[in-house]
Amino acid sequence: MKHDIVITLTNTFEAHAQETEGDVEFWLARDLQHLLGYTKWDNFLNVVSKAKTACEVSEHDILDHFADVGKMVDLGSGSQRKIDDIMLTRYACYLIAQNGDPQKEPIAFAQTYFALQTRKAELIEQRLLESERISARQKLTSTEKELSSVIFQQTGSNKNFGIIRSKGDQALFGKTTQAMKSQWKVPDKRPLADFAPTIILKAKDFATEITIHNARENQLRTEGAISNEHISNNRAVRNTLLHRGIRPEQLPAAEDLKKVERRLKSDATKSLKNPDILDTEGTCE
Repeated sequence: MKHDIVITLTNTFEAHAQETEGDVEFWLARDLQHLLGYTKWDNFLNVVSKAKTACEVSEHDILDHFADVGKMVDLGSGSQRKIDDIMLTRYACYLIAQNGDPQKEPIAFAQTYFALQTRKAELIEQRLLESERISARQKLTSTEKELSSVIFQQTGSNKNFGIIRSKGDQALFGKTTQAMKSQWKVPDKRPLADFAPTIILKAKDFATEITIHNARENQLRTEGAISNEHISNNRAVRNTLLHRGIRPEQLPAAEDLKKVERRLKSDATKSLKNPDILDTEGTCE
């Protein structure tokens, strides 16, 4: 498909994209029908029906992606008539394209276009989750530094901070820090937290924040008292997780956070060099 045609089709598809009040992107089926080269609504509905089946098979809720709506259209007499329409998500458009007639040039384009756009959305979501995990790790680091400072201020020493933190781990996981590092295959010189999933990072941070608060509020003056407080808080957080069906020690290790940070940094550099993520020139050659 020639470059100018690809550019035209891309602009045409994007021009028909709309957003709800909640910033959910959608297309209307009556518009998509013509964009994909279907002159008859009934024929297009057959394709929509196949797309709904594909949506159900992929274990997505059909109503989340195909919402029946109505709209008023002008008649030649100057009056208006209500006609049926369907509000489609990008994923629904992708499924419709996949079930359309590939002999139609717009369908051939749309199959690749919506596949790439859907993949872009998935990658964006993945990057957001990775950024959230990095932020949670940074927050935990900051909170643990604050706890170390509180211990020093109130006891005159923080040389046993590592031991206190390890006791918190044991209360949270029901296993020692070393046992969890072995389970998650964490290199000896790397901290356990660099391989912890986001929920564990936030759980550890919450327990540590409570320890800081209570150590100050209750003027805990010995390492033993602060250690017991930290153990108690981690145990309480563990019980909350267990009550919600989450066993911390059974969660799989997350990807090495250093690798995640390098990947995000690399992606950021690439996006600066090439901000046009979708390679329209090579989409449908």
